[in-house]
Order: sequence, then structure tokens, then C-alpha cells
Amino acid sequence: MDDRTTRPLMRARFAVGRFTLLLCAGLLAAGHAGAEATAHAEDVKAIEQVLETFRTALVNKDKPTYMSLFFSDKPEDIGWQFVSEDVRLQDIRRTKPDAIKARQIPSNNFISLIDNAVASSTPKEEVFSNPKIETDGDAASLTFDYTFLSDGVKQNWGKEMWQLIRTEQGWKIFSVIYSVRDERSPAAE
Repeated sequence: MDDRTTRPLMRARFAVGRFTLLLCAGLLAAGHAGAEATAHAEDVKAIEQVLETFRTALVNKDKPTYMSLFFSDKPEDIGWQFVSEDVRLQDIRRTKPDAIKARQIPSNNFISLIDNAVASSTPKEEVFSNPKIETDGDAASLTFDYTFLSDGVKQNWGKEMWQLIRTEQGWKIFSVIYSVRDERSPAAE
């Protein structure tokens, strides 16, 4: 065989080899992405379970279970902040002129929520809708709409956002921020 007959054959073999290499690389990447998606799907289910456990612990006044959902049992270690809706805030300012949209109140923390529920003779419940979870498997954000009920009556509602981290003990809530709307607030748009 001379050069003219072997060159096209070598080019064809090279092209097939390159195609096979690219196909294998693509299959490996797809397999990795599939495994990662499966792992993240398990994380999403676990985070959804944290949300449901939070809800039922509040309803059942189960402080030990509720406390186990947080990264720490110290209020100063867990971010917990609300922000008032503007019309609600204007109404509050009629009696408290120094009221601001977002005031850090040390007594407003994750422990006071469960302690108030446990101490109350009326049932408390937080209803969640439209949850959205983003995670890489180690850190996560959970956003949802909430309605807080006392004795079945809607007290306030808004948007709530949690940051969670995955520990050796599972997913734990690290911070919570939420907006507060109530009967003084304009109707939802």
C-alpha cells in the first residue's frame, strides 16, 4: 500500500476513535449527572421532611423534635428575622412611632415560637405552600409561602426563606427570614 491508500484509512480510524472517545466521555458525564440528580432528589426529599417535621412539631407542641431541626439550640447562633409589610408598618407606627420595617428583637427567635405554642391553650399551626428548594447536596435554600394560624384563625402570612446545611445528623435549619402581612395589609396581588 502506498501513502495515498493508507491516509484515508488512517483518517477514518482516527475519526471513529475520536467519536468513540467523545461518546464514552458523554456517557460518563451523563451517568455522573444522573447520579448527582438522584443524590439531590434524595436531599430534596430530606429537606421536605424537615419542613413537614417543623409543621407537625409546632402542631403537636413537641419541643424536643422541633429543637432537633436546628443547627444549634442557642438563639444567638440561628438567624431569625422578620420584616413588616409597609401598610402594616404604617398602622403600627400610629401607636409606636419608632417602629421600623426590620427590627432585631432578641426575644423573637426560634425558641420563643415553640415555647409560645407549648404554653398556649389554643392550637397553633403554620401552613406551607409553593415550596422551592435549591441545593448542591451540602447547602440549601428553601422558600415558601406561609400562613400562621392560631386556633384555626389566620393571624399572619407572607414569604419565608430558610437556609439549611447538611450535617452528619442530617439537614439542619441555619437561618430563617420571613415577611409579615396581616389583616392591615393590602390583598395579595
